[in-house]
Amino acid sequence: MKTYPRTSKNGIILLMAAILLTAGIVNVKAEEGMWIPMLLEKYNIGKMQEAGLRLSAEDIYSINQDCLKDALVIFGRGCTGEMISADGLLLTNHHCGYGAIQRHSSVESDYLTDGFWAMSQEEELPNEGLTVTYLRYMKEVSLEMDEGINGEMDPEEVQKQMELNMRELIKGACEDNHYSAIIRPFYYGNAYYMFVYETFTDVRLVGAPPESIGNFGADQDNWMWPRHTGDFSMFRVYANEENKPAAYDPSNQPYKPRKHLEIAAGGIEEGDFTMVMGYPGSTTQYLYSAAVRSMLETSLPIKIGLRTTRLEIMDRYMRADDVVRIQYASKYRGVSNAWKKWQGIILGLTRNHAVDVKLEEEEKFRAWLEADGERILKYDGVLDEFARLYDEMGPYEMAMAMMNESVMAIELFRQASRIERMMSQGMSRERIERTMEGFYKNYYRPVDQEICAAMLEAYFKQMPAAFAPACKEEINGKYKGDYSAYTESLYNKTVFNNPEKFVKLMDKYAKNSEKGINSFKKDPIVATVSQFSDLLMAEAGPVYGKLQDLLQRNYQIYMAALMEMEQDRMLYPDANFTMRFTYGKVDSYNPKDGVEYDYYTTLSGVMDKATEGFVDYVIPEKLKELYESKDFGNYGVNGTMPVCFIASNHTSGGNSGSPVMDADGRLLGINFDRNWEGTMSDVHYDPSLCRNISVDIRYVLFIIDKFAGAEYLLEEMDIVW
Repeated sequence: MKTYPRTSKNGIILLMAAILLTAGIVNVKAEEGMWIPMLLEKYNIGKMQEAGLRLSAEDIYSINQDCLKDALVIFGRGCTGEMISADGLLLTNHHCGYGAIQRHSSVESDYLTDGFWAMSQEEELPNEGLTVTYLRYMKEVSLEMDEGINGEMDPEEVQKQMELNMRELIKGACEDNHYSAIIRPFYYGNAYYMFVYETFTDVRLVGAPPESIGNFGADQDNWMWPRHTGDFSMFRVYANEENKPAAYDPSNQPYKPRKHLEIAAGGIEEGDFTMVMGYPGSTTQYLYSAAVRSMLETSLPIKIGLRTTRLEIMDRYMRADDVVRIQYASKYRGVSNAWKKWQGIILGLTRNHAVDVKLEEEEKFRAWLEADGERILKYDGVLDEFARLYDEMGPYEMAMAMMNESVMAIELFRQASRIERMMSQGMSRERIERTMEGFYKNYYRPVDQEICAAMLEAYFKQMPAAFAPACKEEINGKYKGDYSAYTESLYNKTVFNNPEKFVKLMDKYAKNSEKGINSFKKDPIVATVSQFSDLLMAEAGPVYGKLQDLLQRNYQIYMAALMEMEQDRMLYPDANFTMRFTYGKVDSYNPKDGVEYDYYTTLSGVMDKATEGFVDYVIPEKLKELYESKDFGNYGVNGTMPVCFIASNHTSGGNSGSPVMDADGRLLGINFDRNWEGTMSDVHYDPSLCRNISVDIRYVLFIIDKFAGAEYLLEEMDIVW
């Protein structure tokens, strides 16, 4: 263990956007913003250094030297991770590694409940399908994306030309190498950037604390502060003998990353500078007021209600059977995470009068617009167009939400759609059967059948008759409105619940794919899903898609106008799961009158919660013993053990697993959540309320060392005290 002492789519819009993006005009608010790492000099990194940063822009992002970006990865398909050793050791959240941990778990080897620790590299567990992806470089391609486009082209022609340009750019970046690339729009299409990646597929599970540590508090504490969760897991990236990506092979060697993070184990204090890098998923900071109102009053309440029903059904079965608990553990977390977040968004946006704030901003915009004749020519009507489009979109948006949150929330419905797509694409019988085997590993018919009945009933009660497929007549007629009876019939007759019939279907498909597909389409589950799909996706979907396209074009114009209006400050782009840099400070907050939250929690709080009797607050006996004996090693402070802390870094989904670093880029903790009052930050950021929640790196080291006895892992790390 190494230790150190602590120390336009038309030319006019595109040109205007490019000028603003490179102008260097800034008045950056200290904590708000998700900044593009490549542009830190243009965002005026001096302001960030005044706030406490001790690194240069090149230290953070560079194509000429190893830098912080080279220690960061996309973990799986939706999280961030960081390299912490020269031998490929990686940290991310427990909830990011949850699926891998769950897939290795069984009743006999319950790694979810008991935790898992490889005591040597030979004991590390491979994970089929799990990937780790490095950003190798990014590049602005706005001008290249505009190639061949002129003002006489209609929107469809423009889109086709841009898709052609995009394919050529990606081809050029990935020829003669093993990289992949994507191009993402920024500022609603006023700028474009290409991201070139290197992906590793041999990723092995090294360690994970038991769920009672890694998910301590579970749903009781999710999205809440104070928090006492050791939300971390450890993996190792492997490569071939040339240190290049390779499929799993026992002969692969630990990957040697270009950069790994030092560990700052000296602790934190209120006011300390912090920064976060990672892959925030999606934000919508520039939404029109009607969209925010719809979110608050319609879409989120509907989604919350539907997920409440699903969670209640899953929870009842999971508590009654350990096999079902393991099967549905990851699914339950996936459903509940957004469910609780949405409630926090409603709370935060309501408290901050977000709709009124948006209306005030729009009036300010209108006044600015009408004060200049040229602006009127360029931008007049943009707000009125928003009002028209959102009014027209209302019923279609609800239909799409209900399709996703009720109809396609039914497991057999989703699986039927998946298998039908596989058949129509001509995939082999063997591949389809492997897909079904994976599905059934974590499937329990009574859970899904009860959810099916509840979701169909909710759909038909909430949707207008125009969006009701033919099966409603059958339910009301033959089954006299009894959704449970209707669902029982569906699940009894479908091939998905009759292995012999499914084998016969596959026999037919293997001999003659067309006949097999036709037989499959007659299955009652498949036929029911098709009714919804034909109505919602084939009829409502195109209308919804056209309205979305019109909205996108209007937002592009609106965003260009905002950047022109707000020339005294730099507007940061919405998150789109590309690498971002954000900074703030360790900071307490006051969520409401008479309440003040400190910036850290300790193991004492874990023990206090454990006395409350909630199942989410059960703790391992060994953790209790370590607490009572005060056996905290070098990681404890003042007789107790730090667990979590909060800071004012602007984060979002996708930042799960992101490193929270000090002013020198050393690892202080692992970001895993936001406070409930601050979940609105995807739409509206309030620096007085919005906080990111992290597990303190000292707690991570304590669990690895004292709880797990895997201190050999610490020998790989560069720990700064």
